[in-house]
Amino acid sequence: MGRIISVANQKGGVGKTTTSVNLSASMAVAEKKTLLIDIDPQGNATSGLGLTREKRSGKSIYHALIDQADLKDLILDTELDFLKIIPSDIDLIGAEIELVPFPDREVRLKRALQGVKEDFDYLIIDCPPSLGLITVNSLTASDSVLIPLQCEYYPMEGLSQLIKTIRLIKENLNPDLNIDGILLTMVDRRNNLSHQVIEEVREHFPDLVFKTTIPRNVRLSECPSFGKPIILYDANSRGAESYLELAQEIIAQRAKG
Repeated sequence: MGRIISVANQKGGVGKTTTSVNLSASMAVAEKKTLLIDIDPQGNATSGLGLTREKRSGKSIYHALIDQADLKDLILDTELDFLKIIPSDIDLIGAEIELVPFPDREVRLKRALQGVKEDFDYLIIDCPPSLGLITVNSLTASDSVLIPLQCEYYPMEGLSQLIKTIRLIKENLNPDLNIDGILLTMVDRRNNLSHQVIEEVREHFPDLVFKTTIPRNVRLSECPSFGKPIILYDANSRGAESYLELAQEIIAQRAKG
């Protein structure tokens, strides 16, 4: 049975999509059957794997949420044999409003994923930068949450709100939801603020912070514009090494149960 992981943070610019794409690719390199589900209307995870609109069928995760497509029919290949993707596009913006009248609005993604969950080892959801209905659907469908946190002051302010939301979803919609960990991103070891944030987060959440941290890395910033994950763009970069380490940490974490 596949493990569903939401990569979530309501704050934009913290490395959420970068993590979703590169963690998925690193899982695939480890020969884990991986499905990346892009559920952000910006569709950056989709384009980050080189899937332009011309290369897609025209349907996206939006059509599965409103019952206009079977999720299995939306799965597309990528350059990596073990990595598949369900694309997103701007149509998804309307889903927040369109789903409101549905009595099962919070569990539509969960139901849609039931038919594909067994086909993969890992299903990774790239959530939008908000705590709206789409993110609620993602968290309700997931076994766990990975929280990317940029090593700066403002992103820390929203962390407690996100953890409160996760707790509410666990209490009311998904009792099996757990936090895999907080991933510290855009770490600059030469910067005192990075060290300060790392210390503070580890102090407040001693059991929740991944050992792996993601450095501020030029190659990581460049690879989306080439439509490639970092492992295909520059496998020797510090960014690629870090995401491979993160994948191994999550795989080991799961093996321990």
